[in-house]
Amino acid sequence: MKIQNLNVNQLSADVYRNYLSYLKAMDEKDIETYGKFLADDVEMWFNNEQFGIGKETILKGLGEYWQSFVSIEHDLTNIYGTDKNYVLEALNHYKRHDGRDATVKAVAFTDLNYNGKVKSVRLYMDMAPIFK
Repeated sequence: MKIQNLNVNQLSADVYRNYLSYLKAMDEKDIETYGKFLADDVEMWFNNEQFGIGKETILKGLGEYWQSFVSIEHDLTNIYGTDKNYVLEALNHYKRHDGRDATVKAVAFTDLNYNGKVKSVRLYMDMAPIFK
């Protein structure tokens, strides 16, 4: 995970560290650790498509999705918001199974519940370079 270009706005140190751990679990494709960050009733969207509702559904879908590429690295550029609602702008660097690299700009809006668990994620990115 690269963070040298990161601008952070209004997140407490604890929430910021927690968010970096959340992203690290994604970078490591560690579905078990990633699941610890999610609320049971979490919702996830990729662009205009609902990816899933409910922790188990989302973890199953992500487990399958993460198998479609070798690795991902989040290159963080901006995080704005509050400790309950924030948006991340990043360059996501993918290693494809054919050995080629693909980088896509991504924006993720994240909302946390009263327990600090992720209750909603809305991701916006052009996924075509990952799969073409």
